[in-house]
Amino acid sequence: MADRVRVVIVDDHSIFRSGLRADLDESVDVVGEADDVPSAIAVIRETVPDIVLLDVHLPGGSGDDASGGEAVIRGSAPTTSKFLALSVSDAASDVVRVIRAGARGSITKGSSGIEVSSAVHAVAGGDAVFSPRLAGFVLDAFGAVSGETATANDELDRLSAREQEVMRLIARGYAYKEVAAELFISIKTVETHVSAVLRKLQLSSRHELTVWATERRLL
Repeated sequence: MADRVRVVIVDDHSIFRSGLRADLDESVDVVGEADDVPSAIAVIRETVPDIVLLDVHLPGGSGDDASGGEAVIRGSAPTTSKFLALSVSDAASDVVRVIRAGARGSITKGSSGIEVSSAVHAVAGGDAVFSPRLAGFVLDAFGAVSGETATANDELDRLSAREQEVMRLIARGYAYKEVAAELFISIKTVETHVSAVLRKLQLSSRHELTVWATERRLL
């Protein structure tokens, strides 16, 4: 049985929150809900959940914030909670701000309860989660913002050809089993390569790997 994960749902639509709560796997415990920025920050600090399911378009942002999602992430510090963004679309413009603020991934609100639950467990385990389509958009947006070119040859030289293949797929948001199928290797071999990549590049998570690869425009 999967380890239990404690979550808080942050969305300004009560019907969506109740529907999502009902559809989540039994291994996911909803320990709180919120419908705006202040209440979200309060409940996150009070319950310190493992994962926060966060509406990208939550009202209540200030200044030049497009929404309150970024404000919730920054206002909740220094809790150890991880954030998984919920968006109505696959457009990078909807999610790039919360990803830059620290969210570990994003899925669409049209995802099934099983898909959301799987994403929750993946993020809780340290993975970054994006749909293949959304991963491409987000990576393009990061590259466009950074304006950096691939000047990381010295760092890439630390990786074998196979490790570079695995690195690119993982950074694009592929699950381990998808990488294994793509490269015709076992999931265990993928895990071994990912560990080696993170160690050689001195990174601690898939999220950091995605940012690293994107900033160097390697994808």
